[in-house]
Amino acid sequence: MINQKNIELLAPAGNLEKLKIALNYGADAVYGGTSTFSLRIRSGKEFDIDSYAEGIEYAHARGKKVYCTINSFPFNSQLKLYEKHISKMVELKPDALIISSPGVVKMASKLAPNIPLHLSTQANVMNAMDAEVYYDLGVERIITAREISLKDCEAIKRAIPDLELEVFVHGSMCFAYSGRCLISTLQTGRVPNRGSCANDCRFPYDIYAHNRESGTTFRLEEDSEVGTYIMNAKDMNMASHIDEIISSGVIDSLKIEGRTKSPYYAGVVTKAYRHAIDDYYAGDFDDSRYQSELATTQNRGFTDAYLTSRPFERNDTQSHDFTIQNGTHQVAGLVSEDGKTWRCKDKTCLNNSVEIVLPIGATLEECRNEYGDIDKVAGKYWLTLKKIISTTGKEFECIHSGDLNDIILPTTLPSYTILRRGIEEALENKK
Repeated sequence: MINQKNIELLAPAGNLEKLKIALNYGADAVYGGTSTFSLRIRSGKEFDIDSYAEGIEYAHARGKKVYCTINSFPFNSQLKLYEKHISKMVELKPDALIISSPGVVKMASKLAPNIPLHLSTQANVMNAMDAEVYYDLGVERIITAREISLKDCEAIKRAIPDLELEVFVHGSMCFAYSGRCLISTLQTGRVPNRGSCANDCRFPYDIYAHNRESGTTFRLEEDSEVGTYIMNAKDMNMASHIDEIISSGVIDSLKIEGRTKSPYYAGVVTKAYRHAIDDYYAGDFDDSRYQSELATTQNRGFTDAYLTSRPFERNDTQSHDFTIQNGTHQVAGLVSEDGKTWRCKDKTCLNNSVEIVLPIGATLEECRNEYGDIDKVAGKYWLTLKKIISTTGKEFECIHSGDLNDIILPTTLPSYTILRRGIEEALENKK
């Protein structure tokens, strides 16, 4: 059994800013990589070698870890390129390499003998027999398939006690088996297992019937309440089961999906799971607290997926009515790293009040001055804006999403503090 106090919270790092946010909001480690041979090409393009190296240094300076994703599947023509890329990543000294292909595992073992190897969920490990094969190849941790059960994790741990196990606890689910999908390839030429999935399963589809004898094709009418998102999986949300997962004693790392998602998602979701873990150890676990925060994010509806229930026992994992829905809140602004300014993410006007969401462990004092007021009401901090003025002296009555002016705060706030408002107020503000 593992030392339960050391269970890890692993968060996505889609770019340097999101890496820093995830760490500030409670992650013990983050995962991500440059676009080369990573399964999130869109996200990876936001990291170049220099910014990725900076991210690793930032994490290490805070006693945190970075796991490097090299988890696509190689063609013969790319083998030398893989060798070159792995060697380049080794120079940056990440804390592990995440790999899918057994051949690349062998390659990395030779090129990076001192860096731990983690097996990607794309390898679809579900049992102790397969786990042992990879363990014998030198893999120290397996990121299990999303379809695995906690009982199967227990069986793997009994068979190979020294093998670390990592499970997904939150984020997007795939319509196919752990990402083994060709729909995007067929429709757009974007290959999921090469890192460029177009998320075709999220689209609405019309259903037709074709009579081969007559050559007749007609559209099948659907009930208005049924919808047409026939392949759209709900998002995984295991926050209510964190106590059960930790109590099992067989899981080493809890993983959040979402490298391409927003900085708000990276901060709020990481913080919710940080609280769930810490509260469990403190004997104060209350899933309603974490669920209320997770509900603030955009989502496709939530499901607790398969870790505690077998797939054939579930009939609520698909969202047939919509591809995405607003959460209960909308991010209004994000505070800079130096804490002196913020940038607008949603229309904000003079005298608006926005909720202040602090990073883990951060504190704040109330204040009042010409720029605004910070008040604590019912355990939450609120910022009321008296003046919207940029560092260049430009003043606004209202500022809109995407504006790149840095707006002066009434006091210095912790790095990457989030400003948000309720979704109904946000929608009303847009009118």
